[in-house]
Amino acid sequence: MPGTPRTFAPVVLERRLYRPVSIRQVSTRQIKAARALVGWSQENLTAAAGVSLPTLKRVEAVDGPLGGSADTRAKLIAALSRAGVIFIDENDQGAGVRLRK
Repeated sequence: MPGTPRTFAPVVLERRLYRPVSIRQVSTRQIKAARALVGWSQENLTAAAGVSLPTLKRVEAVDGPLGGSADTRAKLIAALSRAGVIFIDENDQGAGVRLRK
């Protein structure tokens, strides 16, 4: 129906539940800026995201696109999004982050 939001049904593959997810490309600087906006230390983010502190330290040590596995990237982005961070895509004025109202 026109005007009806699309929903995606979960798909079960190899006994794991997968949902269609769009993981946007964010940078290490966006992750650090997002942590600063919500006042989180690396330890706070690792606890909220369910990733290890050494993993986050390795990811944040390299400037550029966010590294690590797709699962790690998704967990970090999801934890910061739940905390109210909006990731702003690259445009003619650059990528960034802001807090949700």
